[in-house]
Amino acid sequence: VQLQASGGGLVQAGNARLLSCTASGRNIGSYAVAWFRQAPGKEREFVASISQTGGRTAYADSMRGRFTVSRDNTQNRAYLQMNVLKPEDTAVYYCAADGRLFHSTRTSADDYDYWGQGTQVTVSS
Repeated sequence: VQLQASGGGLVQAGNARLLSCTASGRNIGSYAVAWFRQAPGKEREFVASISQTGGRTAYADSMRGRFTVSRDNTQNRAYLQMNVLKPEDTAVYYCAADGRLFHSTRTSADDYDYWGQGTQVTVSS
């Protein structure tokens, strides 16, 4: 499966942004999908993940309540709705996929075999 993240850009603090992850090659419904982000000079960190059917989700503590992960398998897409953005949310955001059954403990980048190219989100204060 090939993944492409999109929807990034420049946004003011306090505003919202919706990121999309579009799959091609295979149906995204076969994969658990996760979002990660990487800020300059920092390691890639887990943001959120969602099960194949969308019935189960997991979030990093710092994003819980502000970010919402969702998916539409009929559109072959997953989404990350980011609300009340802060300057510290500035990063390149990546979507990733794992062919195994979803598990909420899979929060390491090593758990995911397929990656999109990333989309830059810059939050201005």
